Amino acid sequence: MAAGGLTVEYHGIHPAHPKAGWEKLPWQECRPRASRIRVLEHTCECQDIVYELCQAGGLLFTRRHYRAADGIVVSESEWLRSIPARRLWTNILLGHIR
Repeated sequence: MAAGGLTVEYHGIHPAHPKAGWEKLPWQECRPRASRIRVLEHTCECQDIVYELCQAGGLLFTRRHYRAADGIVVSESEWLRSIPARRLWTNILLGHIR
C-alpha cells in the first residue's frame, strides 16, 4: 500500500544484463525428483526469461522459464546444497551466469 491508500503493483527483481565474460550454465531438462517444490525467490514475470530459486528434498536449484516463439521452455540447474546454490542464484542475478 502506497501513501494515500493507492495500491502499488509489485514489480519483481530484474537480473542484470550479462557482464563481460559471463559463464553459460549447463541447463538440464526438468525431472520429477521431488513430490513438492517450494519457490523461495523469483525474478520478474515481465522478462523473456524468468528464474526461480527452488527448494526440494533438502537441496536448492534454479529453474529457468524461457519464453520462446513456440512456447515456454523450462529447464533447471544442478541441485545443490544451500551455500553453492545461493552463490549460483546471486551470480545469475548479477549477470555473471546465464
